Amino acid sequence: MFDNGFSNYLANEKRYSAHTLRAYESDLRQFFEFAQSADENFNPLTTDHVVIREWIFFLMDNGDKPRSINRKITTLHTYYKYLVREGLITDLPTKKIIKPKTEKNLPYFVDKGAMQELFDTFQFPDDFEGQRDHAILLTFYCTGMRLAELCGLKTYDIDFYNTQLKVLGKRNKERIIPFGIELKACLKSYIEERNKVAVDNDFLFVTVKGEPVYDKLVYRLVNKYLGEVTTLDKKSPHVLRHTFATHMLNNGAEIDAIKELLGHANLAATQIYTHTTFEKLKQIYNQAHPRA
Repeated sequence: MFDNGFSNYLANEKRYSAHTLRAYESDLRQFFEFAQSADENFNPLTTDHVVIREWIFFLMDNGDKPRSINRKITTLHTYYKYLVREGLITDLPTKKIIKPKTEKNLPYFVDKGAMQELFDTFQFPDDFEGQRDHAILLTFYCTGMRLAELCGLKTYDIDFYNTQLKVLGKRNKERIIPFGIELKACLKSYIEERNKVAVDNDFLFVTVKGEPVYDKLVYRLVNKYLGEVTTLDKKSPHVLRHTFATHMLNNGAEIDAIKELLGHANLAATQIYTHTTFEKLKQIYNQAHPRA
């Protein structure tokens, strides 16, 4: 059911990442399987809002969280908007669907002391993978880039003279991120080791076999090393992105500047970090003020 036309539309016109494409494909497959189990004659071109609502109730009964359900509804809405655009249907069955309310969860971030312990005290393995992993973690923390952006980095994206790098973000939008002398030295040291590996591509971060690193590998190594310094439930590349933004804001960076560094399309996506820092201020106030 996830036809090539819709897939091409998402990839080429919406410019969604490979990760998002996989999520859309999974969501649609789940919906189609549910609908076909209820009606073996199910046809997506004649679907109405009733079967979609039944699917939502099914997801809720099975413990899916509102945020996850809302993403799946967005997938369906995008799919049916595509069918309208192609002239295959005339009305959107999703327009009568109301999304479940979600709680606004503050982003997880690693505190400054734990990050200092990771880079100043913890000993990374003294081999190629250890140097690579160190460089990956420091790149995340010093730039705030996304997982897909890091995996897509090429060696020629690094400008050591101007201490800046170029990343290809969402919707294939490029941005330039500055970096400091610590990351510069770390990347130079890593690249020296990288050049000793049989590599036939331009990707910056590679495996011991010279192949580009992939998202699951990077996720695993970030989870592993953050586990050495923090007890947070979530220990992922995106937590390091949150950590970058929160520490920048706590140290006086303007929120507009953080927005540009993160590659957010609008300021609303960045403002969640002001809530994070305010919660920290409240905690400090309650602990320190005698009348709190």
